[in-house]
Amino acid sequence: MAFNTPKSLRNQVIYSVFVRNYSKEGTFEKVREDLPRIRSLGTDILWLMPVHPIGVKNRKGTLGSPYAISDYRAVNPEYGTEEDLKALAEEAHALGMKVIIDVVYNHTSPDSVLSRKHPEWFYHKEDGSFGNKVGDWWDVIDLDYADRGLWAYQIETLKKWAGIVDGFRCDVASIIPVGFWEEARKAVEEIHPGTVWLAESVEAEFIKYLRSRRIPAWSDAELYSAFDLEYEYDIYEEFYGFLKGEKPLPEYCAAVNRQEFIYPDNYGKARYLENHDRPRIRSLVKDPRILKNWLALQFFHKGTVLLYAGQEAGCTRQPSLFDRDTVNWEADDGIDLSAYICRLSEIKHLPVFTDSTYRMTAVSDTIAAAVHTENEWLPDEQEARKGQAAAGFFCLKESADAGQPAEYRIDLSRIKSGDGRTLTDIFPDGNYKDLIGKKIVPVKDGKLFFHGDAIIIVR
Repeated sequence: MAFNTPKSLRNQVIYSVFVRNYSKEGTFEKVREDLPRIRSLGTDILWLMPVHPIGVKNRKGTLGSPYAISDYRAVNPEYGTEEDLKALAEEAHALGMKVIIDVVYNHTSPDSVLSRKHPEWFYHKEDGSFGNKVGDWWDVIDLDYADRGLWAYQIETLKKWAGIVDGFRCDVASIIPVGFWEEARKAVEEIHPGTVWLAESVEAEFIKYLRSRRIPAWSDAELYSAFDLEYEYDIYEEFYGFLKGEKPLPEYCAAVNRQEFIYPDNYGKARYLENHDRPRIRSLVKDPRILKNWLALQFFHKGTVLLYAGQEAGCTRQPSLFDRDTVNWEADDGIDLSAYICRLSEIKHLPVFTDSTYRMTAVSDTIAAAVHTENEWLPDEQEARKGQAAAGFFCLKESADAGQPAEYRIDLSRIKSGDGRTLTDIFPDGNYKDLIGKKIVPVKDGKLFFHGDAIIIVR
C-alpha cells in the first residue's frame, strides 16, 4: 500500500462529473455554479472526467470520447479555458472540497501532439504503424512505457496539473507499469503533499485476457504500492451477477469479505453502484425501496463512496461518452435521492468507518447484514479495547415469495463480526436508534425485527 495513504479516505464521498453532459452548456462554469448543491450532498472530492482536448481522427460518435485525448497539457476549449478550470477548483476548495481530474496515460488520439512530436513513444504494429492492444478501442493508439523519455514527460505533466487540482483518477491504471505510478506519486508529492490517487483497476477476466496475449497487466494488490484508492471491479462479477439473478447473495458477501485479508490494512476501495462505464443502478433496480437499500449499503461498505452525477436523480439511461447526452435531472417518476444521500454522507463521516474490521453476511436470499468493529488497542497492546461498532441491515432484492411477512426477524446470534464476535455480544437486548430513519430499533431475546427499509445502528 502507498505508505502515506490515510484511512480517513474511507469516510469521504467522491462525486464524478462529465462536464460535457452535466449541463446543456457543457462548461466548467456551469459545474462551478452548481458546486454548492454538489457539496450539499456531502461531497468531499469532485472528480472531473477528462478535461483535455479530444482528437478528431477516428472519433467515435459526433463529439468523440473524452478518453481519446489529443493534448495532455491543454484544456478542452468546448469546456472553457484553463482559467475557468482554475476558478472551478478554487471555488470547490473554498467550499471544502478537493478536485481530481482524469489521467488517461495508456493511450492518446491518433492525431495527438505526442504522436506527431514523439512517435517513438508509441506502440507500433509489425508494419510500423500505430496501433492499440485492445481491439474495440479503435479511436486511440497506445503509448509504450519502454521509453523513459515518456515517463519524464508524463510526470512533468502531472506536476503541472497538481498546481491546480488535488489528485488524479488514473484510467486503466492496471496496464501501465506500477513503477511509473510509484515514481509519479513520489514526484507529485513533493509539490502537492496529500495528492489523492485513484486507480481504475480492472476486472480479473480482463487481466487474464491481457496476460494471455503477453500484455503486462497488474493486479489490485500490486497497484496498491502506488495508489490510495482502487475500483472494485474485483467483485463486480458477483455484484452484477446477483442483480441479474445469476449469482446468490452469499457469493457476493464472500467476495466483499475476501477483500479484508487479500489487501493491505489501509486498503481503499471506491464503492460505486454505477459509473460512466457501467449501467445506471436505477436501470437494474426498479423498486425505489430496494434502490435505497443498495444506496445505504454503498455508503456502509468499507471504502470511499463514488457517486456518478445523476445518480441522485434516479437517472436510468447510461449517458453516451461520444455524443451530447445531457443528464436528465428531472426523473420520470419524480424520485429525488438527494436528501437520502445527504443523510448517508453524515453517517459515513462517523469515526467507526475509518479504521475497522468489516464483515458482510447473507441473512436470507435477499437480506444482508454488515458489521464494522472499530480497531482500537490499549497502549501496551496486551488487550483489545472494544471500540465503536456499527451494524447495517439491507434488503437487496424483491422477494420471489409474495407471501413474505412484512416483518423479518433476524437472529443476531447467527451473525458474526469480522473480529469473531456475534452480534448478540455487540448489540445486547435493548433499544437502538436507526441512524437513517432516526427511529428506535428494539433488540429482544437476541432478535432484531427488520421491515425492509435499510437501517444502521451504532454502539
